[in-house]
Amino acid sequence: MSKIILFNLITLDGFFAGPGGEIDWHNVDEEFNQFAIQQTGAAGGLIFGRVTYQMMAGYWPTPQAQQDDPVVTDIMNRIPKFVFSRTLTVVTWNNTRLVNWPAGDAIRDLRQQPGADLFIFGSANLAASLMRENLIDEYRLLVNPVVLGRGRPMFEDLRSPLALRLQETRAFRNGNVLLVYQPDHQEA
Repeated sequence: MSKIILFNLITLDGFFAGPGGEIDWHNVDEEFNQFAIQQTGAAGGLIFGRVTYQMMAGYWPTPQAQQDDPVVTDIMNRIPKFVFSRTLTVVTWNNTRLVNWPAGDAIRDLRQQPGADLFIFGSANLAASLMRENLIDEYRLLVNPVVLGRGRPMFEDLRSPLALRLQETRAFRNGNVLLVYQPDHQEA
């Protein structure tokens, strides 16, 4: 059975994107890049909502991505990807499957498949819907030492509190801190 892991970079005040969707505040360096390669390379697949998929698909299959970071580009283009959207009718990025049916049902099905864990990147709307159904098994939040004051909150539209247990922490030299949590109660 695969775990569903939410992995996102967030600000100290809880935003995963700026007011206009910008992520130029991401505090990344070579240490983070090696960590990202390890995390993504071990994943059985990536899960995206439409907006995150379109952003990723607009970059990773390009010559610019290959020039900027050939190792991550290879991983991103090779790994299976699942895109949850009610509006897309076609996906063109290599090794991508479009999922139009209810997200919770599809995630339950994906969790039952053998293989490595599946990671959700970005995709706050999708993540919120899965959180409401207790379908996220682990939260990996990389807190960046920046306060935006406004932006897109990572956790919005939840209908009740979500109790979490801290499993791990890791401080990076650049000031980022990884926090790994698991929900106190999981759906069977």
